[in-house]
Amino acid sequence: MNAEFTAEEIVFQKDVREFMQNEFPAEMKQKIDANIRLSKAETVRWQKILYQKGWAAPNWPVEHGGTGWTATEKYIFATEMGLVGAPEPVPFGMKMVAPVIMAYGSAEQTQRFLPDILESNVWWCQGYSEPNSGSDLASLKTTAIRDGDHYVVNGSKTWNTYGQFADWIFCLVRTDNTVKKQEGISFLLIDMKTPGVSLKPIVLLDGHPEVNEVFFDDVRVPANNLIGEENKGWTYAKVLLTHERTNIAGVPRGKRRLLALQRIAANTDDGFGGSMANNPGFRHKLARAEIELLALEYAELRTLAALSVGKAPGPESSILKIVGTELAQSMDELFVELAAYHSLPFLPDQFEEGFQGVHIGPGNSAAAALTYFNNRKLTIFGGSNEVQRNIICKAVLGL
Repeated sequence: MNAEFTAEEIVFQKDVREFMQNEFPAEMKQKIDANIRLSKAETVRWQKILYQKGWAAPNWPVEHGGTGWTATEKYIFATEMGLVGAPEPVPFGMKMVAPVIMAYGSAEQTQRFLPDILESNVWWCQGYSEPNSGSDLASLKTTAIRDGDHYVVNGSKTWNTYGQFADWIFCLVRTDNTVKKQEGISFLLIDMKTPGVSLKPIVLLDGHPEVNEVFFDDVRVPANNLIGEENKGWTYAKVLLTHERTNIAGVPRGKRRLLALQRIAANTDDGFGGSMANNPGFRHKLARAEIELLALEYAELRTLAALSVGKAPGPESSILKIVGTELAQSMDELFVELAAYHSLPFLPDQFEEGFQGVHIGPGNSAAAALTYFNNRKLTIFGGSNEVQRNIICKAVLGL
């Protein structure tokens, strides 16, 4: 593979870099550098800045508001975003439900939903996993029974990320119990303000209610919110999951974290009169992470090249998901190793806006343990890595 940028691509990279330096709000960058969580309003603000520039949805077709960029230009854009720490669009609308609407939705649904997703006027969340249906997603129990011009939905979803901020949720629901479980599932869009929808937060180990349980009690959903055909939702869900798994790889974010590891290591005493950056054991671990990140980057570029000619990400996205998430967890372990005893105090409030106390630990080292615990979920969501290995064996290796 030719990894050299053309002259035009170098100019494009310069333009993107200047835009990030000039337009990404300084106060948001300060928060990200200090590991302070951004609010919904701040995330939406940045997304609207990208929308005004015409850069909100690089992977969308031009006719729906996409950029028309090549795979390399998309890669450059994502890399520059990652290096400055700019938040990516909330994926549930822009990267997950939108491609499904484009591929399988009606013209009316496309016109109704896509503009607000593009402009970040509407926040979406995902309704897939259930208390007893996670890795075996096809065993889901939430039902949608047709009643005239509506479906009546009953059941619950769990591990719902940021549903407390969401305006809409896209759900897999069971519309037929008499057929093979994969063949009785439909893909339904539900307004979160509909009577009968309720939400219960789940507080994670880092003290943050990032995920939720969502309950549906006789929720009436217009039948025209059904995407595609009834009982064909499993087919649509698989397309969405391949997009999700590709996005989880997180190469730009990995590059930023690698730079942070190198910077912190250079300023951390190894206990023998030198820095951790010169410690042979730690240097070996850091070099291994860098090599794995480079290999992941080339694999992702091949996937982007396929997307650029109109192909959907295939089962190879499972490889990106496995390698990307396990590499992120390996980096977490390196951050904890550098932080040493500074990672022990648990004070999650210092990572929230408005904290007035004394920050524990030099730099961001006190965040190491919080990030470590939060990122344990990476190898589970989007389909556990064990399930991804089964997919690779069947669909990629033909075993």
